[in-house]
Amino acid sequence: MSSTGRRLALGTAASSGLAALLALAADVRLHRTLQPVRRDWQRVPIAPRGATRLGISLRLPQVAAYGLALRPTLERLLDYPFEVLRLGAYWSHIEPAADHLEFDGLDWQVTAAARAGKQIILGLGALKNFGYPEFFVPRHRLAHALPERQLIRGEAYPELLGAACAFIQRLVERYRDQPAVIAWQVEHEAVDPLGLEHSWRLSRAFVQAEVDAVRQMDPSRPILLNGFLPASLPVLLSQWWQTRDQGDSLQVAQEVADIVGLDYYPRSALVGLGGLSAYLDGGGHRWNQARRERIFARARANGQRLMVSEGQAEPWEAVTVPPNRPRRVPWSCTPRDMIDTYNRCLGWSRAGPVLEAYLFWGAEWWLVREQRGDPSYLGAFARILTESS
Repeated sequence: MSSTGRRLALGTAASSGLAALLALAADVRLHRTLQPVRRDWQRVPIAPRGATRLGISLRLPQVAAYGLALRPTLERLLDYPFEVLRLGAYWSHIEPAADHLEFDGLDWQVTAAARAGKQIILGLGALKNFGYPEFFVPRHRLAHALPERQLIRGEAYPELLGAACAFIQRLVERYRDQPAVIAWQVEHEAVDPLGLEHSWRLSRAFVQAEVDAVRQMDPSRPILLNGFLPASLPVLLSQWWQTRDQGDSLQVAQEVADIVGLDYYPRSALVGLGGLSAYLDGGGHRWNQARRERIFARARANGQRLMVSEGQAEPWEAVTVPPNRPRRVPWSCTPRDMIDTYNRCLGWSRAGPVLEAYLFWGAEWWLVREQRGDPSYLGAFARILTESS
C-alpha cells in the first residue's frame, strides 16, 4: 500500500486554510466500511489493453502480514497469464547482519518467475521499497534514526549513501545476466516522505547517485522511478506542501528515469468510526486531468515510457490489514472497483502515449479473500486477463 494516505494528516494540517478545508469537504464520503459481496464485477465491460502489458507486484511484507506462505503464494499467482511481475529486493531481508548476505529467497523468486515466462521488474530499493512499512535499511547500517522532517542528503550521510549504492550494484551484478529482468526500479516514491512513521525525505541528489550507480553496472536496461498521482484535492495539497522545496517523486521521475511509474489509488480511508469509515473518494474527478496530461505530453516529447506501477486492486482502509469478513468486502475497493480503476487508466492512453504496463496492486489480498470463501477478486483479475486482449 502506498504511504500517501498515512501522510495525509500531517500534510493537511500543514496546508491548513480555507482551500484545504473546502477540498476535504468535497472529497470525503462516509460509508459503511463493509459491503455485501456483489456480482456486478461479472458484468461490467473490460477495456481492451492493446499493447499494454498486465502484471502484479509481489510484496513480501504483505505476504507475512496476511499469514501466507511465500512459495505457494507466488506459485499460485504465476499460474495466471499476466506478463510482468515486480519483485522487491528488501535490503534488511537480504542483509540481516553485517557481512552476511542472503540471496536464496530472491534467487528463488526470480528463477520461478523466469520459468513461468514472466518479465521481471526488480525493485532495488535501497532505503525504500514497495510494501508497508516501505523502509528497509538494516539496523547495522544506520546507528540512529533519520531525523524527522529533514531532507536526507548524501553529503550528510556518506556512509549510508555508499552502502546503499554498493547494495544496489551488488544486486544488478547478480541479476543482470537474467534475461527475464527487463527493468530496475530505484527507491519507491523516491523523494516523498513515508508518513507519520517517517517524515524525512531523500534529496534528489541522493536518488540521482543511486540511479548513476545502477547505470554504471548496467547501461542497457531502463530504470523505473514511480510516484503517487493524487486522486483527491486534499492529497494533492498534502503532497505539494511536503515536497514543495524540490518537487515530488513524479517530477523527479520525469527528469531522471527511463520509465515513469504512476501509483493510482482512487479511494482510501481516513478514519474508522465503528461500522462506518470516512473515505477520500477521488475516482470520479476530472480536475487532476491537467497534471496527468502534462506528464503524458512530456513523456511523448522526451521519449519516456509510462506505466501504472500500482493500480488499486485491494482495499485501503484505516488499518494496515483490511478487515476480512466472510460475505463482506471493504468499501474502499471492491472487485468492481478493481475493474473500474483498470478501465479508467487504460483510457488515459487514448490521448497520449500507450501505457507500457499496468500492474495491479493487491494480489496477496485476492488469495486471502479466496481463503474466506470469496474468489471474486481473483475472478475479476482473470476476467481482465482474458477479455482485455
